[in-house]
Amino acid sequence: MTPEAPTTPTPAPTAPPSTSDSPTVRQVWTRARGVVLAFVILLVAAVTIAVVRSGAQHGSLDPRSADPKGSRAVAELLADRGVSTRVVTTLAEASAATGPDTTLLVARPDLLTDRQQDRLHSAYQNSGGRTVLVAPGVPSVGALAPGVDADPVPSYNSTLSPHCALPAARRAGTADTGGIRYATDTPGADTCYPSDGLPTLLRLPASEGDGDTVVLGAPDILQNERLDQQGNASLALQLLGSRTHVVWYLPSLSDDSATDAGDSSFLDLVPSGWLWGTLQLFIAALLAALWRARRLGPLVPERLPVAIRASETVEGRARLYRKSNARDRAAGALRSTTRTRLAPLVGVSPAQAHAPEALLPALSARLRQEGQALHSLLFGPPPRDDAALIALADQLDALEREVRRP
Repeated sequence: MTPEAPTTPTPAPTAPPSTSDSPTVRQVWTRARGVVLAFVILLVAAVTIAVVRSGAQHGSLDPRSADPKGSRAVAELLADRGVSTRVVTTLAEASAATGPDTTLLVARPDLLTDRQQDRLHSAYQNSGGRTVLVAPGVPSVGALAPGVDADPVPSYNSTLSPHCALPAARRAGTADTGGIRYATDTPGADTCYPSDGLPTLLRLPASEGDGDTVVLGAPDILQNERLDQQGNASLALQLLGSRTHVVWYLPSLSDDSATDAGDSSFLDLVPSGWLWGTLQLFIAALLAALWRARRLGPLVPERLPVAIRASETVEGRARLYRKSNARDRAAGALRSTTRTRLAPLVGVSPAQAHAPEALLPALSARLRQEGQALHSLLFGPPPRDDAALIALADQLDALEREVRRP
């Protein structure tokens, strides 16, 4: 028996070493920890602010709420005088409730959309009842009380004197109406509680009937915590108790009418500031592209740090062609290169190398072959499969060798 040759143990495959360009986990964390820490701080701050402020406006101007900012005390006092209070949260309910024996109080007019404001004003303008608008600002006062403008500078004094002939104001005396100041040129309007020449309470008579609209510059006289101060309770009861029913409208974002845009398009709903901001960003991006695209002089060639063999380049390109099934491009490259090399061998200029009418007659004369076969070989359709492509490469190689043969 012949002794068996000793077997050499096959070494276990080892993982390829990581390159110096591959960042480690520690390096990634070092680079990203600043951004992560800033994001965590912002998230914690946002949650903290949301929690702190979640109860700040809870029940604000709600006649069912006993919170300091609520209005339950006013509703209880009105009930003692025989005036009922009903809370509504939709535009349809508020519009349907208007009438000569009803006082409609709009708690937060600025939450209404433009379309809601127009529909609400159409419902109460000639209803014969009273409408009380609590602190309407620039977004809403012009639509809900036509002819009234809100001054951008608020009143710096909270407690003001009436200085008007309105009986309710004269009986109440000083009250906490200081807030938004208004200006109007409506005939017959009562302008009360002025601050620096502009009133903070207006009563606008309706153009038809006995109804009117009261514009109140601040909600203080309706809040539980301020009701027992100054003449707030007297003024609130007189403004809201002139009719037998009070409809307390608390606009809600869940109201279906809030999403009714009517005939407005998407661009009509986008604020003009967003459109101008988008235009500025587009211009900035265009300038940045022009800046980065600028070249200071011609390109400077650099020596490659590594010499790559031509065979590797050819093989790499061939693999790309095969991966994308680009047989037409591969065949075109082979035929173009062959035509370029054959043209000077048969006396055709490089400019005419890819013209069949110039190259094929010269090749036929040199090889004494049929022109149709040469045309199919050098200018024919792309191969159908990989085997046909390999055969084409062999045929082109044989043709070139035959032309070079002395």
